[in-house]
Amino acid sequence: MRLSPTPNRATAAIGAAADPALGELPVWRLEDLYPSAASDEFRGDLEKSDREARAFEAKWKGKLAEAATRTGPDGIGAAIAEFEALDDLLGRIGSYAGLTYFSDTSSPANGKLYGDVQAKLTDVSSHLLFFSLELNRIDDTVMDACMANDPAAGHYRPWIVDLRKDKPFQLDDQLEQLFLEKSMTSAAAFNRLFDETMAALRFTIDGEEVALEVALNMLQEPEGETRRKAAMALADTFKANLRTFTLITNTLAKDKDISDRWRGFKDIADSRHLANRVEREVVDALAAAVKDAYPRLSHRYYKMKAKWLGMDQMNFWDRNAPLPETPKALISWSDAKQTVLSAYGEFAPEMAAIARRFFDEQWIDAPVRPGKAPGAFAHPTVPSAHPYVLVNYLGKPRDVMTLAHELGHGVHQVLAGGQGALMCQTPLTLAETASVFGEMLTFRALLDKTTDKRERKAMLAQKVEDMINTVVRQIAFYEFERKVHTARKEGELTADDIGKLWLSVQEESLGPAIRISEGYETYWAYIPHFIHSPFYVYAYAFGDCLVNSLYAVYQKSDKGFQEKYFELLKAGGTKHHSELLKPFGLDATDPSFWSKGLSMIEGLIDELEALDKAA
Repeated sequence: MRLSPTPNRATAAIGAAADPALGELPVWRLEDLYPSAASDEFRGDLEKSDREARAFEAKWKGKLAEAATRTGPDGIGAAIAEFEALDDLLGRIGSYAGLTYFSDTSSPANGKLYGDVQAKLTDVSSHLLFFSLELNRIDDTVMDACMANDPAAGHYRPWIVDLRKDKPFQLDDQLEQLFLEKSMTSAAAFNRLFDETMAALRFTIDGEEVALEVALNMLQEPEGETRRKAAMALADTFKANLRTFTLITNTLAKDKDISDRWRGFKDIADSRHLANRVEREVVDALAAAVKDAYPRLSHRYYKMKAKWLGMDQMNFWDRNAPLPETPKALISWSDAKQTVLSAYGEFAPEMAAIARRFFDEQWIDAPVRPGKAPGAFAHPTVPSAHPYVLVNYLGKPRDVMTLAHELGHGVHQVLAGGQGALMCQTPLTLAETASVFGEMLTFRALLDKTTDKRERKAMLAQKVEDMINTVVRQIAFYEFERKVHTARKEGELTADDIGKLWLSVQEESLGPAIRISEGYETYWAYIPHFIHSPFYVYAYAFGDCLVNSLYAVYQKSDKGFQEKYFELLKAGGTKHHSELLKPFGLDATDPSFWSKGLSMIEGLIDELEALDKAA
């Protein structure tokens, strides 16, 4: 069940841009889910979900073993179909509450709606919890025969097989019930505390108070003094709130440790690997390959960048500074839209047609506004509806790439929706494939049209930085999380303890060309993935390296690649990564696989170095 929808205020209006140069920025239409939280439709579905969940429990609880020997309306296939319909209903309700809340987390009404709906969905799901537990207690031989003999059950084979991977880590029914009901006052409560605290933070820069997204954006300004002021303002506000963020981090790490111990997970990241349906050895190989490449990637690139900026060593706030060659004009929303749709269309018209719906039908929320969730995401909602994309668009080149990234997710979610509510959800490792591929298509389309050497250098540098942020930085984040969760087992961590762990991985990954000075030890505090999805971050590196290899196959293929790529996206969660990559001749378990992906980043750095020497 979707008890914690991914990160916002329901409105159908078009929002005026903060900067007129950006043009009109769209605000999404949550009415496609429900007219309002007070509508008969929304309230009716809340009541319906409770009524039908209780009826489902009364009909099937304690009877699944017997149902596994039957076909038709009394068989397992029919039960799963009913369960899937309930999953879609609960997902629609939860998505609406979540998207409304993250549109404006500062609104008390939105917060109450989100909290009340989360509590209601938890109560409803308590009547459905038995289903997966009871299914997994059915003997393997019986279940295999059931899927072979009952076409309805056979349809759900990928979901059943996937579900049974959780079997070794299941607890008894009462404990599972307790974990579910207590989640609202444990992990979910501290997740909400983090979100509301972060949304309320203000950063004082030159006497003006700005939100997180604006302050972070100023780290990409051309003037070094502007970047320094923004960096110090971020550090000052983070430091003033470290007590809260330290408490949240300690509590959630301990909560996870308790859950892992009861369920029998051996490694601190094994629960994430299981959820991602990826083997620990594959992730370990990825992390090792990236760490081994630090000197060839981030260390080498930042040394070059320091020279371009006229510095022996960059300050930490210069890491994402634009090069002097970078165009300074803001990119309007209409230009960003055209850029992404054109790149998608050159690859496959079908891909552009799906992405265009996000613009035409107001499935995107783009303006920066007080209380809105920072960052960006694509929320799949449910197959009976459609995905939504949130960005905070400020007209920077990186914002265009972010739009391409999230629309890649959106296209993937639309295509996978055909698998139904239970089988459309893609493991995080593969979920990043379409998003990173969308970015790559956009970047390559722009690069191919650029003949000016200075502009080409700026574009290559920005792409290298994005790839370093996606691969090197995310693996450094993963290593930081491993250190925090390991240390937490020995006792509570102070803010200084966490700061030291943060600096240790940052110094290792960034290299000697970047000066780590006072203030940066607090920057761990604002990363939402550490709070919402522990160990999620390696999925970005997984996706980037995978897409690098996938794009290399695309460049060499004469025809048929697009069809195979769409089949990969349409598969949703029905296939393991090994099955999905096989048609492309790729294998993530091959030790050399990650090196191939990293070599593309190295090749772009080589090209930058050659351009620099030729200048």
